[in-house]
Amino acid sequence: MSAGATGTPPDSVEQQRVSRGADTQLDRTRSDIVALAVAMAAILMFVGNGGSALTQAIKAMAGTGLGPDRLLSSALYLNIALIIFGWRRYRELTGEVTERRRAEEHARQLAEVDPLTGCLNRRAIAEEINRLVAHAARQGEAVAAVMFDLDKFKQVNDVSSHAAGDALLVEAARRLRAGLPDDALLARVGGDEFACVVAFDPLQEERINRLVAQLVDDVSKPVAFKGGEIETTISAGIARHDPGDGEDTQALLHRADIAMYHAKKQGRNQQCWFELSMETELRFRSELEEGIRRGVANGEFVPFYQKQVDLESGEIAGYEMLARWNSPTLGAVSPEIFVPIAEEIGLIGQISEQLIAQALDDARSWNPKLTLAVNISPVQLRDPWFAQKLLKKLVEANFPPSRLEIEVTESCLHGNIGLVRSLITSLQNQGVTVSLDDFGTGYSSLSQLRALPFDRIKIDRSFVSTINDSPESLTIIQSIINLGTGLGLPIVAEGIENEVVLARMRELGPLTGQGYFYGYPESAESTEAELAQLNLLLEGPKPEPARADIPAPIARTA
Repeated sequence: MSAGATGTPPDSVEQQRVSRGADTQLDRTRSDIVALAVAMAAILMFVGNGGSALTQAIKAMAGTGLGPDRLLSSALYLNIALIIFGWRRYRELTGEVTERRRAEEHARQLAEVDPLTGCLNRRAIAEEINRLVAHAARQGEAVAAVMFDLDKFKQVNDVSSHAAGDALLVEAARRLRAGLPDDALLARVGGDEFACVVAFDPLQEERINRLVAQLVDDVSKPVAFKGGEIETTISAGIARHDPGDGEDTQALLHRADIAMYHAKKQGRNQQCWFELSMETELRFRSELEEGIRRGVANGEFVPFYQKQVDLESGEIAGYEMLARWNSPTLGAVSPEIFVPIAEEIGLIGQISEQLIAQALDDARSWNPKLTLAVNISPVQLRDPWFAQKLLKKLVEANFPPSRLEIEVTESCLHGNIGLVRSLITSLQNQGVTVSLDDFGTGYSSLSQLRALPFDRIKIDRSFVSTINDSPESLTIIQSIINLGTGLGLPIVAEGIENEVVLARMRELGPLTGQGYFYGYPESAESTEAELAQLNLLLEGPKPEPARADIPAPIARTA
């Protein structure tokens, strides 16, 4: 029966357990004192009586006297038995003390030492920092706290096994320990995070720079594992505490952690010193993360639409849906800011699904000749069920798949090509168009076109917007158009922002274009109002969406 079931608070139960343990220990201590007193009394009696009894026994054996007194002999035997008893009890006590010390030392190690690497743990280093800082202050020295984090450690665990990850951690700890001064502290404070604290001359900060740079270089070298090698890099953040600083020394690790996060953001495999601006940036990021989570729940993310126009006729061919976040606390937040964060915290898929559902509902009232293009994230490309989810939304919205275009950026294709091919094929089998976005900015563009069955190519705006200023841009655009013509792939040009660019692009062939020259992205209401003026809305009521219980079509994957 639990403590709560008996009406006794858990704290009281724990206090009773501790109290019973203390009483048991007290009883044992009292018994040991009594046993020791008896042994001491026996020794005194042996010294007092044993001399007489032994002398009489020796004389009797020599034939010069009578035998020993029986009472004295009995007392002597009893004294000897008590002394043996006392000696045995002393041996037992000595063993118990030794075992208790060993158990206490083992418990201390469990509480303070990481069992895998042998480093201190977070709790232990937190207690040791004050001691080291106080000692350094007496010596007139500054203290540097350094946070290390293995880059892409999760990938090592996922690809090479957790045993490989453990081997990497053990070797990283060994290399860090070997490169640090003897008086430095080293701890493993997280799954793949290490912290070290080292004292140094306040005028020789460069010494810490060299030390950390060497440690980053040492840990980044390959690690042998089962006949192969594991490779990773490491990022480091450094924070400084000078003699006389009144700040909480425990904040050292926090500031070093902020600097380490900044080093990762700057590209990993490097070191950064803490600056106050980093803390402000991190606080803002935390606000963004909290706002994104709240925004997803409150429907603060909305679709905006930018026109795609046939350059030859000037008619609207469709719209590209772009994400916008109207935060009640932060205002209008650019996608360049919130999209990368949403990807990192795992919410980009949910945001995208909400926006696509809303965009499909908005586009149902447009003229059927107008297409809707939506971008998908690299995170969604790694979801094997993405195609099925999208097709289900098409059915629920009663939206023709032939009017939907999915845009895949070239940078998304450097993961699982097989999964991407399966996704593209599944969507195309149902009539969805798939285009390759930002063409020319990634790697191995030609090989991607050969391996993946895209329906359309979009030229990145960085080439189009500079076509009149850069001969290289013109050459690249002409090459892409020739390539698309040879492969039978229509071309969309992004970045048409003025009449000069438009005129130049018209000279290159039949293209579809989009850019600020045709207008900035607009809300659903503004887009519908413009389409109404152009008589590009469906006549009559908007088509009713399908019931949610109608299953989506089964997508073929080959």
